[in-house]
Amino acid sequence: MGTKTIVHSLFTDFDINLFKSGKHFKLYEKFGAHALTLNKEKGVYFSVYAPAASKVQVIGNFNSWNGEGYELYVRWDSSGIWEGFIPGVKEGELYKFEILSTKDDRVRKKADPYAFKTELMPLSASIVWSSDYKWKDKKWMTKERPIKNAHDAPNSIYEVHLGSWKKNNSHSLSYTELATDLVDYVKDMGFTHVEMMPITEHPYYPSWGYLSTSYFAPTSRFGDPDELKFLIDAFHKAGIGVIVDWVPAHFPNDDFALADFDGTCVYEHFDRQKGFHPDWNSLIFNFERNEVRSFLISSAFYWLEHFHLDGLRVDAVSSMLYLDYSREEGQWSPNIFGGNEYLAAKDFLRDLNIAIYGTFPNVQMIAEESTAFPGVTKPAHLGGLGFGKKWMMGWMNDTLAYFSRDPIHRVYHHNEISFSLTYAFTENFLLPISHDEVVHGKGSIISRMPGDDWQQFANLRLLYSYMFTHPGDKLLFMGNEIGQRTEWNFNESIEWQILGNLHHKGIQTLIRNLNAIFTGEEALHKLNFSGEGFEWISYDDYKNSILSYIRKSEDESVIVICNFTPVVHTEYRIGVPEKGKYKVLMNTDDIKYGGAGGSKKRVYNSKAKASHGKDNSVELILPPLGTLILKKESK
Repeated sequence: MGTKTIVHSLFTDFDINLFKSGKHFKLYEKFGAHALTLNKEKGVYFSVYAPAASKVQVIGNFNSWNGEGYELYVRWDSSGIWEGFIPGVKEGELYKFEILSTKDDRVRKKADPYAFKTELMPLSASIVWSSDYKWKDKKWMTKERPIKNAHDAPNSIYEVHLGSWKKNNSHSLSYTELATDLVDYVKDMGFTHVEMMPITEHPYYPSWGYLSTSYFAPTSRFGDPDELKFLIDAFHKAGIGVIVDWVPAHFPNDDFALADFDGTCVYEHFDRQKGFHPDWNSLIFNFERNEVRSFLISSAFYWLEHFHLDGLRVDAVSSMLYLDYSREEGQWSPNIFGGNEYLAAKDFLRDLNIAIYGTFPNVQMIAEESTAFPGVTKPAHLGGLGFGKKWMMGWMNDTLAYFSRDPIHRVYHHNEISFSLTYAFTENFLLPISHDEVVHGKGSIISRMPGDDWQQFANLRLLYSYMFTHPGDKLLFMGNEIGQRTEWNFNESIEWQILGNLHHKGIQTLIRNLNAIFTGEEALHKLNFSGEGFEWISYDDYKNSILSYIRKSEDESVIVICNFTPVVHTEYRIGVPEKGKYKVLMNTDDIKYGGAGGSKKRVYNSKAKASHGKDNSVELILPPLGTLILKKESK
């Protein structure tokens, strides 16, 4: 039986040199399946990296999954690339690579690592796909994104798991349905960005996408790739940025995917101390292999270029940076300098950020990094990792620990709620209350608040107002904005029905108004990452468990007072920077937020009475478990 494959290549010598040096960032234009016309004959060009293969065939529904006669040709240059053009193959065809290894006699049937579309899981074939989507977001990409993604712009992010945000008759909404329901909701709530948990294809749904098998294909669970583009386009039309979780740290060991790809460790590190993650029973990419670095950075480029994403949140950065992450003594080996840093991973992250910001200057690269690793958001050319922002995990842990305490005990833990300001400007921080805080038996955020029903809601309003006035960008996971009482379940919808309760509706109204104040008041965001944007009025009133501080921009200021106990203070004096009238921008005890509405005072007049090192002061009525946000009225 004669071969049906024609010798053809999309690779130039320059491509090969870039690939092997770890500097090719658009491999999706070369590898995978590409429909084209060769010598007036339509078909598909296939290529795959399998350096230990002795034979590679393409199998699919077009040849009844029999690869005889559909063998790819290995390149002459020892690059490990197999390629060829197969006439007659059409778009929409299912396919895999059938790989015979030089290391054993086992035939491996592998999905395409560069596939643009996949079968609906648990089926695992790749699908020949090319997009004809016509983007309609030119205004966003050229005019709005540079402003809304700017360093000093207010970023309030709504984190979403697409499959469980809302259900329709127990079914998850499709990409096109979300383009109406989710977009309208995020816009109404005033969030500036949405962050989608991983949308790359993943076989194990309970992994929430964090164990991905396809780094260039969106999950088919909610529609095809163009329908995802339609959703992103709709967000952009509404003036909302789109960030996606991206997972370059590890991948699952499913037999059809990247693991043991050609009988050798093509993608994972061959040393189990560096190549296996004990926490997640997953494989770790070999950051020491240039071809793998090209693969991963190309994945990031693909999502930013072809899906117009406005940022990537890089998952599990800490697990990449440390050789001893989740390992006991004897389970890891130090680097050449005797330390525990994984130097190759550091270099990869630097290369990633340099490449991304060099090509996509208006996007955001956000690190989920949970340690005190120095210089995560320091520019790469100055020795840092080069991320734009970093999750402030220390703030999150301390804050939730503090709020879980009975107010009567908070007097002894005042440092937990004020400590974050000692390091708040060492990185460009983003304050996260994410999905990780409402799973695995942790309960919902409101369920961790102490006290009776009234105190729990008051504490939650206090927590969110403290969060939105603390330096740094904000991130809130879905369901938290309505005070959902049950722990997040990826198989179930948010409990939207609870909005019939005035207290839950009040939390939603509070978040909507906090977003408006945060984005509307320059003092709350303009100098978010600079100590010049923050000034304490009093951080040491531990006896009353009260914090008061000033948030500032170059021209304006806002005053915040947080009362962390249920004690009402009717004559609480604080120093203010200027003489004048101070308008109440928010009182979290207001009835519209579900509060008691104990004080309806809307303006406070200062007096020439010294307090807290200021010549002028105001005497306040502080609500129980509440926050006041004040702003001096202009003359």
